[in-house]
Amino acid sequence: MGSVKLGSKPDAFTRRGQAWFCTTGLPSDVIVQVGEMSFHLHKFPLLSKSAILGRLIEENSDQDECTIKLSNIPGGAKSFELVARFCYGLKIELSPANIVHLRCAAEYLEMTEETAQDNLIHQAEMFFNQVVLRSWKDSLEALKTCDVLLPHAEDLHIAKRCVESLAAKASIDPDLFGWPVSEHGAMHSPGGSVLWNGISTGAKLGNFSSDWWYDDASSLSFPTYKRLISTMESRGAKEEIVAGSLTYYAKKCLPGLNRRQSMGPVPLTSAAATLSEEEQRHLLEDIDRMLPLQRGLISTNVLLWLLRTAMILKVNRACISNLEKRVGMQLDEATLEDLLLPNFSYTMDTLYNVECVRRILDHFLAMDQTMGGGSPCLDDVMGSPSLAPITAVAKLIDGYLAEIAPDINLKPPKFESLATALPEYARPLDDGLYRAIDVYLKAHSCLPEPEREHLCRLIDCQKLSLEACTHAAQNERLPLRVVVQVLFFEQLQLRTSIAGCLMVSDNLEGSSRPLHGSGTIATSGEAGARWVTSAAVRENQALRAGMDSMRLRLAELERECSGMRQDIRKLGGAAGKDGWAARVQRMFSLKMKLQMCSTEEAKMNDRHRSASAKLEKLQAKVSSHKKHLTIDA
Repeated sequence: MGSVKLGSKPDAFTRRGQAWFCTTGLPSDVIVQVGEMSFHLHKFPLLSKSAILGRLIEENSDQDECTIKLSNIPGGAKSFELVARFCYGLKIELSPANIVHLRCAAEYLEMTEETAQDNLIHQAEMFFNQVVLRSWKDSLEALKTCDVLLPHAEDLHIAKRCVESLAAKASIDPDLFGWPVSEHGAMHSPGGSVLWNGISTGAKLGNFSSDWWYDDASSLSFPTYKRLISTMESRGAKEEIVAGSLTYYAKKCLPGLNRRQSMGPVPLTSAAATLSEEEQRHLLEDIDRMLPLQRGLISTNVLLWLLRTAMILKVNRACISNLEKRVGMQLDEATLEDLLLPNFSYTMDTLYNVECVRRILDHFLAMDQTMGGGSPCLDDVMGSPSLAPITAVAKLIDGYLAEIAPDINLKPPKFESLATALPEYARPLDDGLYRAIDVYLKAHSCLPEPEREHLCRLIDCQKLSLEACTHAAQNERLPLRVVVQVLFFEQLQLRTSIAGCLMVSDNLEGSSRPLHGSGTIATSGEAGARWVTSAAVRENQALRAGMDSMRLRLAELERECSGMRQDIRKLGGAAGKDGWAARVQRMFSLKMKLQMCSTEEAKMNDRHRSASAKLEKLQAKVSSHKKHLTIDA
């Protein structure tokens, strides 16, 4: 921190209680009263430096005891003590902590150059411009003292100059120089190395990121901080830097409102401890207005933390709506833990604020529609990068539904409304939705059967994985109609797989004939490749035999499927619970058999494709050799 010493005379001031005395050997002839403190001084040193004190002394010259009252001097008794020492030529030290007090007091007392040369106003201005404004730390320290010296600091443009100095230093990218430009002064070379006695030592200053000023700026009062941010924005500071600083300030001044320790605000500071609930509410509303409305500037978990804090502080509806919109713009980056916003309303109808999550989801869907989201083919969902955000949100919402499902106060319409908000193409699989509905049915065991069926209609049985279908076929909480539907679609999938296997088998049988011809060409064209081709043909014949066996097994499975279809048609209201369980067990056993056959069939297909690839290479090689033989002949 920079400082300058003025005066050369030794200290001659002593304090006795609430009075200061100047021990120069001469009796004091004037008493200056500043608040509760009195200064017993001499007229000449005072009137020789201050025009105001000269006029006041002259006005009270006819009194036996000259007493002057200075009730409105900026900085009070502490400032006047330094002024008095300056008038006497005693040693004083100008520093960023007292320069604003001295400058305002000197202006108030009219200590101009017209009264005396090198007067206090001139000395203070020179120190302020040449020392304080060139340093980040000194400008910050001086700016903090301006809060208690308003409006004098504003009238002298001291606060404005400090803010502009700080904004200029914070807006410069430190990567361009390798260190904060704010600290670059006479002791630093242009290359960033430290200077000693004007000679570079070669020692480099440490690298700094663009957030090096966040902590210092957060120590300012919020009105002053707002002024700094506005000045930076007018200078073209990057939006992500401004947003990061606002987030840091919010964490520091809104303490104890985040339940996640890892994402919690910084430790409680004295500034945060002195803020009342109303002040915190206004602070959060102002920060929301200052934040740029752009995706990705602030992480989603921080935005959700701000939203949770806003609900606790009961800020105005516009602020909450803005925060919900910000979260909705990047909902695909949220986590389930952050999305579980407690319900702080007086009604407490549900444990979590489901309505808020629904509004956030609506904002996301509206943005997705604006960005050109559509209803693509289901096969392209997982492969399309543009659909990655909405599929991530669908997975997040399904997890959220499963988390809130045990809440006994959560009514089916509210659960269904959130589940159906997403378009069909957002869910490649309905496993997450099935799990959430299953948890809801388990927690709400008294739910009537019609409502259970209505809720289960949300599930698309064709979009359930094998594991989910297996679970659903044995789930006693599901209505009977839903279980039958699951098994029906499983049968359709099985028939499709069988038809595909038969088609593959026919293709293999048709493709085996040219292989023998290729073997003949290879034998006549190149004798050295005969044993390779023969081995490949034998391998292909073995594969054909395996496929014939597989075809017989598939025919047997199809007969069993026909029997299963007849059993399903015979099922009705007359079937007892025990009989239904036996049929389900039989169907499940058949499905597992089919699954094993499909796996074995897939292995054989892989082996056949490998053998076919080898034969194709051999055919090409034989053809090449045959051409060479023809040319040689």
